[in-house]
Amino acid sequence: MPRFPSPAAGFFSPAVLLPGQDSYTFLVCFSMFAAPMLDMLRQYVSRYVALTNEEFAFLAEKVLVRSFDKRQQLLRVGEVEQFMNFVVKGLVRMYFIKGRTEVITNIAREGELISSSASFLSGDPSCYFIETLEPTMMLSMSREHLDSLYQQSFSVERLGRLITTQFVLQKEEWELECMRLDARERFLRFVENDPDLMQRVPQKYLASYLNMKPETFSRLKHLLRKRPGVIKSFQT
Repeated sequence: MPRFPSPAAGFFSPAVLLPGQDSYTFLVCFSMFAAPMLDMLRQYVSRYVALTNEEFAFLAEKVLVRSFDKRQQLLRVGEVEQFMNFVVKGLVRMYFIKGRTEVITNIAREGELISSSASFLSGDPSCYFIETLEPTMMLSMSREHLDSLYQQSFSVERLGRLITTQFVLQKEEWELECMRLDARERFLRFVENDPDLMQRVPQKYLASYLNMKPETFSRLKHLLRKRPGVIKSFQT
């Protein structure tokens, strides 16, 4: 079931049930509740472009707040992705099914984007599932609203182009690492770069994300506990 923020939490906007959605969505307003979330979004945006206050306000007017329970599916295979999502709080995974195995391709936490981007941009059915791993709140924008922003703001259009470019570069870098690094090297690099996810994500999901068998991940995790200095030796 969707999680409903209480009135005391600061949601001043009415709930809107979108067709085809199993979650209530809430229109963002500049309230005491929405402001911290919008601040997070603006910090993310500022890594790519410097929007004026007016430009960011225009963008914020198109954003929805969505809230989900743990283990709730945002998207299923065969559905068209309706949103680009910015995680404000929580943890989300994206995966597909190969035989009887779930293959995880992305894990997004606070301050990161997640979406079945090919489906979102093309309007074609998605090949992925997207599911929350923790109670999650996100800021979401529809393709219709994004296109409207692109038409009316050169700066926002440039923002979208730069974020898309970054996505492509990160995807290529990750694919190269999966081919170039062995399981041990992938594990150690992940521990070095994302130590918090070791505590938040189930081990079987991390193993899938790192493209290794669960028993291999368990063995490497045990080795790390016995030899914590292995990370330092990997860095050098």
